[in-house]
Amino acid sequence: MSNEIWFIIKKWDDFTKDTMGKQIVRSADSVGANIAEGHGRYSCKDNQRFVKIARGSFNETRHWLRLDGAQNLYLLTQEQSDRLHPLLNELSPKLNAYLNSLKQKAKG
Repeated sequence: MSNEIWFIIKKWDDFTKDTMGKQIVRSADSVGANIAEGHGRYSCKDNQRFVKIARGSFNETRHWLRLDGAQNLYLLTQEQSDRLHPLLNELSPKLNAYLNSLKQKAKG
């Protein structure tokens, strides 16, 4: 998802990149970075906390890309939207499933 977003935003004009684009890139990059950081903590509780932060960053990214942001301003082509939509739909349940697996691991 993050790489796809980078490729899209690199093509935007300078003003749009500097305002909305940087925010979208930061939130999208934060998803994977927080998952990695949580995994590196070696504590199930810390890992869960970072996955929750990643989920928040994911929701922020989705906010920017939906009607609230890029799509409404016609910054995304239909092709770009069609490529991102399945990625966004796939990632949300995966983050929740990962978080749930960490909770089960903490219990057992």
